[in-house]
Amino acid sequence: MSRISQAFDRIRADRRTGLVTYVTAGDPDLARSGDILCALDRAGADLLEVGIPFSEPLADGPVIQRATERALAAGTTATAVLDLVGRVRATIKAPIVLFTYANPVLRMGVDTFGDRARDAGVDGVLVLDLPIEEAGSFRDAMAARDIDMIFLLSPTTTDARMTQAAALGRGFLYGISRLGVTGARDTIADGAETLAGRMRRVTSLPIALGFGISSPDHVRQIGRFADAAVVGSGLVKVIAEAGTGPDLTEKVESYVRWLKNDGSEGIDDNRRTQTADRSAR
Repeated sequence: MSRISQAFDRIRADRRTGLVTYVTAGDPDLARSGDILCALDRAGADLLEVGIPFSEPLADGPVIQRATERALAAGTTATAVLDLVGRVRATIKAPIVLFTYANPVLRMGVDTFGDRARDAGVDGVLVLDLPIEEAGSFRDAMAARDIDMIFLLSPTTTDARMTQAAALGRGFLYGISRLGVTGARDTIADGAETLAGRMRRVTSLPIALGFGISSPDHVRQIGRFADAAVVGSGLVKVIAEAGTGPDLTEKVESYVRWLKNDGSEGIDDNRRTQTADRSAR
């Protein structure tokens, strides 16, 4: 059983909402990125999403775009990110999922990327702009290295494509709760629950929902119908504001503890029933 599956098993056993955190590797620099990942793990993040900076981050809003620019300016590459994960893997309990666009993977070569990711201790990979219809060979390459392939689904994803993603995916399915680019919002998207329900009908995999989540109340709301909430821009903003200051990791830990302690008290009866039904399949 993969570390990702084990993490979601613990989340279910604890009857709480999981927390997936996203950061851009290399922001503010690679050394501090390692400190940030360790801080996230200490604070209790259930899964760590590590973004490989790419020069054309089409799905990212301004907060993460700025983080990508800082990381690239600091000399961060896909190879450097894999080296970073390899350095911190032994000290981090949480699963690590690489979040990337297809270009850096193809430039390195799928087999080389897979080998380096496996050797670094990567648990999952999400390739944002890889079409589901063209993902079979990449998924097989990752599966051969015991790396889970994570798929991203949106409110406009058809039921047929959701079914295909569920068949190919491992670990969990990631739903984006609103259309558009990443970015913290004041409210959860109206269609988030509907999206989660559609995903539940085609998969027994755990479901994580993201895009726009930045507060304990958002985590609580997501916990009504999904297994985990994904926090990205809100956390990246904390990192940007702290910069290279001496209290960077302290602020990162405080933010994650705030989200978890105030936002993840437990799951409601409806989620509990869904979890039981899914486990029985």
